[in-house]
Amino acid sequence: MNIEQLKGNWNYPTPIRFGKGRITELTEVCTAAGIRRPLLVTDPGLAGLPMVAEILSRNESAGLQTGVFSGVQANPVSANVDAGLEAYRTGEHDGVIALGGGSPLDVAKAIAFMLPQSRPLWDFEDIGDNFKRAYVDGIAPVIAVPTTAGTGSEVGRCSVITDASTHTKKIIFHPKMLPITAILDPELTVGMSPKMTAGTGFDALAHNLEAYCAPTCHPMGEGIAVEGVRLCHQYLGRAYHDGTDLVARAQMLAAATMGATAFQKGLGAVHALSHPIGAIYGTHHGLTNAVFLPYVLQFNRSAIEPKITRLAAYMGFADTRFEAFVEWILELRQELAIPHTLVDLGIGDERFEEMASMAAVDPPAETNPVPVGKAEFLELYRRTFAG
Repeated sequence: MNIEQLKGNWNYPTPIRFGKGRITELTEVCTAAGIRRPLLVTDPGLAGLPMVAEILSRNESAGLQTGVFSGVQANPVSANVDAGLEAYRTGEHDGVIALGGGSPLDVAKAIAFMLPQSRPLWDFEDIGDNFKRAYVDGIAPVIAVPTTAGTGSEVGRCSVITDASTHTKKIIFHPKMLPITAILDPELTVGMSPKMTAGTGFDALAHNLEAYCAPTCHPMGEGIAVEGVRLCHQYLGRAYHDGTDLVARAQMLAAATMGATAFQKGLGAVHALSHPIGAIYGTHHGLTNAVFLPYVLQFNRSAIEPKITRLAAYMGFADTRFEAFVEWILELRQELAIPHTLVDLGIGDERFEEMASMAAVDPPAETNPVPVGKAEFLELYRRTFAG
């Protein structure tokens, strides 16, 4: 399959424009949505790149008066959302273009969602039916354009924002946070470094794999996750070794979007363990997931072994045993220079008790295949520390 064949329009449920060169359709998408004064939300690293200048030039030619907000940090905090809201209102914007990796996309969605709200951001944490507190009228439309292939936030109904006062990552959720359109153009991901490719790619793999293993009933999500894992197996290494391989870049973009679609089914202990570390130490989320992944697979073995052997058969493994699947994960981590332990990631053991308590109440813990609480998370932190 060549890059010209990798093109299509999908709805799962977000309308998706997928393929090389599709970024040129952004003005058309804005116009169709009635957006005339978009606010482009991105991060400081992307804001000065040619791709942003080209987007702004095309928008200007189409009569779209576009502002730029780039006050987004890795592992974004609520202050980033507040600053973005100020920029949106000051510029009298009427829609949001979210451009970048998971952090800009999450902040962009939170800005659009918070515009009509009278309650603080944390009142919409994904607990119970908190989302029903929200005012729906006045939520701005979001067009999502990922430049990494990991989080899949372009098809998600939530944002992950860190509460700086407690150093906890919180999931803000509402169905109306779903972008109205996502544009997936592999050419925008070519600039990712091998290290970023590895971290974001493992995030996509973790999303698909944890969704597949989650014990909830969601056959559509499970089916999408299976193919998402296969795409990561076939293309993540290719994208890492040759960042200009547009076929590999496109397939990893698809895998990332599939992972975020699939994890409507649930996630698990990998994410519950990663969130406290990201909030406290500021580590890259996908990279942190990659460190935990084989340890959690072993921990969950009693509940997932039959599913893993079926998955290995689908992926074409000659050896479909559980041990062989875990060995593939370990070999891929080594190939992509992923740290093996928390020590290698630069994390000490002084806050394990605190982080285990945080992980135990993290929403993904609820759908881990094996029941987990503070004691189990503490043991997993210790195992991943020791190697």
